[in-house]
Amino acid sequence: MIGIVGGVGPFAGLDVFKKIIEETIASKDQDHLPVLLSSQPHRIADRTAYLLGEEKENPAFALKDIILELDRAGATVAAVPCNTAHAPAIFDVVREELAKEKHTIRLLHLVEETAKFIHVNFQGKKVGVLSTTGTRNTGLYKNILAQFGIDNIAPEDTLQDKVHRAIYDETYGIKACSSPVSIKAREDLLEVIASLKEQGAQVIVLACTELPLALTEKVYLDLPMVDPNRVLARALISQVAPQKLKPLT
Repeated sequence: MIGIVGGVGPFAGLDVFKKIIEETIASKDQDHLPVLLSSQPHRIADRTAYLLGEEKENPAFALKDIILELDRAGATVAAVPCNTAHAPAIFDVVREELAKEKHTIRLLHLVEETAKFIHVNFQGKKVGVLSTTGTRNTGLYKNILAQFGIDNIAPEDTLQDKVHRAIYDETYGIKACSSPVSIKAREDLLEVIASLKEQGAQVIVLACTELPLALTEKVYLDLPMVDPNRVLARALISQVAPQKLKPLT
């Protein structure tokens, strides 16, 4: 059974669940895989605020508790659909705390799965990374992509602020306006993508799990979009029922 730690943000967990369904070979209800989505945002402190020093509570401990709840409920593999939660200051603590507990669940690493996907499917391409400021400042994607030999760039400070506000702004950001996403959030993100393209980006990775809610097409400005939510959905299916995974299209 697949476990999803939702609530980080709530629509991101739902998006991964939806993509698990979309990526599964099935002709009737009973062909689909069992999935547990635990969406408890009230328990999990904001990941970016913690990394920026604006929040004292490390969200790692709540994430660990929810993963153990999924384990006890029967999930055999789990993932956290939040890129920022995979910063070492959070995710390493999750792993350390899980190691102290009795469990059998396997925890996937969203960013590592995304890097593997890019390495296989976009080898030799320069990758532009759109993310929260917390993710950018920790070098999370920069470091893991570099481990796979993937050249990558991120927005400079002014454009990074546009990306961050497109996610977090309480009047038009994706977290506040998820369904539908505001026009301004989309326009700001496309402006940043255009800038990354001018700097040589050949592929864009939507390195915040809210971003695929705003940028739903596979290509923008002639640049392929890598959606970590879909990559994660496919990786989870591969863990529990590889024969049910649809071929890439």
